[in-house]
Amino acid sequence: MRVEVADFVAGAAGARGIAVVIDVFRAASTACYASAAGARLVPVAGLEDARALKARHPDWLLAAERHARPVAGADLGNSPALLEGLALGGRTLIHSTHAGTQGLLAAGAALEVLTGSLANAAAIVRYLRRRAPQQVTLVRMGHEARERCPEDDACADLLAARLAGREPPTAELAARLRLAPGAAKFFDPAADYAPERDFELCLALDRFDFVLRLGPPAPEGWRALERIAC
Repeated sequence: MRVEVADFVAGAAGARGIAVVIDVFRAASTACYASAAGARLVPVAGLEDARALKARHPDWLLAAERHARPVAGADLGNSPALLEGLALGGRTLIHSTHAGTQGLLAAGAALEVLTGSLANAAAIVRYLRRRAPQQVTLVRMGHEARERCPEDDACADLLAARLAGREPPTAELAARLRLAPGAAKFFDPAADYAPERDFELCLALDRFDFVLRLGPPAPEGWRALERIAC
């Protein structure tokens, strides 16, 4: 199994084999928590496309953010903590974010596309070992899909190490990532769209025993994430 690392939307577009699109703060993490709560997620890249899909399906929830903040008219933002306590079982979430969902939909040349987070890192590794593709592409979406960020780098490094049969130390991971620029919003009292608990949930390493794989296009063209136990 050859493991390559790529970055941003261009890296997703060039991904081959099985692509793992990493967005720790917060799209891929939010997707895990929403799926665990029983929701179906439909990632959408363009905000206007997401709004149009919501107009066609008014009973679906629109969870959308740009620059980490919820967009006007959305039902939800992109916070795993703010999903807690919501009755999401059987609901469909249209999920559109500044980085993560852009990468998922850009990776059209890959054989399969998975979301990548710390919260289901072990499950991702188990799935990849089971599938045994010739190539895996770890796509770090970074800050707003334009610059590298420590949390996505750390997730990619962890996945690559585990796929190579190594178990890197993770005891200091939370302390190190607390200093990441992308974590600052979680500790800013004015950032009510990014509660401090988001940091805890995004750093809950190996919490979930499933992967989320981008499914085939529906007749309308949208693609839902499939939850696969691993």
